[in-house]
Amino acid sequence: MDVQIEPSWKEELKSEFSKPYFTQIVHFLKEEKKAGKVIYPPGKLIFNAFDCTPFNKVKVVIIGQDPYHNAGQAHGLSFSVPDGVAPPPSLVNIFKELRDDLDIPIPHTGNLEKWAKQGVLLLNASLTVEANTPMSHSQLGWHHFTDEVIKHISSDKDNVVFMLWGKFAQNKEALIDTSKHKVLKAAHPSPFSAHNGFFGCGHFSKTNNWLKEQGEKPIDWSLSA
Repeated sequence: MDVQIEPSWKEELKSEFSKPYFTQIVHFLKEEKKAGKVIYPPGKLIFNAFDCTPFNKVKVVIIGQDPYHNAGQAHGLSFSVPDGVAPPPSLVNIFKELRDDLDIPIPHTGNLEKWAKQGVLLLNASLTVEANTPMSHSQLGWHHFTDEVIKHISSDKDNVVFMLWGKFAQNKEALIDTSKHKVLKAAHPSPFSAHNGFFGCGHFSKTNNWLKEQGEKPIDWSLSA
């Protein structure tokens, strides 16, 4: 199957695209579209996280669960929204922690593409969702695909930082070789849980300290131009 995805990822994941579960995902999405269902993000942005962060550039992985399901929000990067869209509550809390951790002012945009282009893979476990129906594609097969993404990063790269926020993301630790990667765990930044250990986690400074220790360039977490 000819999947439109960034070339280095296409090579890394080529064995997945021919498997029955992936064919079923593609068939399902085509049928849903024919039936008039609205799917987020738009088709050309389903693999946006991979297009923004080529495999050889990955330094940090932030795992989300599900794309935003309201109009105009999802653009294929976990926690991120396009320019001009108000940051959702979890993203607001991420910015608050960033301010407290690294003294970075809360930005005027919720678009995290700048992070992605520096090597932060903003990976949702499900890559699509039906409009206004959260978790609607969580049983579609995407989790199998994104688990394979995590396994490939773990096996074929070194010294990557994985930020695992909340129980769902933390369950992915089983896929990661912790002897050669850095795993940072905290509560989810949702307003329901951020006060239970996300605020004060210091993940952004810890990530940069780790990268510097490995001789890597740290991430510029500010979103100013």
